[in-house]
Amino acid sequence: MSKPTVLFVCIHNAGRSQMAAGYLRHLGGDRVEVLSAGSAPADAINPVAVQAMAEEGIDIAGEQPKILTTDAVKTSDVVITMGCGDTCPFYPGKRYEDWVLDDPAGQGIDAVRPIRDEIRGRVEALLQELLPTA
Repeated sequence: MSKPTVLFVCIHNAGRSQMAAGYLRHLGGDRVEVLSAGSAPADAINPVAVQAMAEEGIDIAGEQPKILTTDAVKTSDVVITMGCGDTCPFYPGKRYEDWVLDDPAGQGIDAVRPIRDEIRGRVEALLQELLPTA
């Protein structure tokens, strides 16, 4: 079986989707293909999200927000949205999940840590579904 591809989408691709992608890359290794994008990408990753992930030993500082493309959705097995509403293209046959999470934009580290921790729990559960032997 080919490895599953997961696409994380939020509006700015600067916080939630980047943290989720960072966790899935870290926990899934080369067994999962990880993509992230935004419907209106920011100029840079949220520095507080970078700090929160660094506390977990995961470096997302080198990531760059990317625009959401239909190709990214088409090539993904699972599309996880985080507050992007109707801006995410829909293709039949794809698995979609909407993770309702607070937006870390403009928040301090104490507010971002619980968001990060919730994302980690959801990514761990997703990984168990995608790779049950992991």
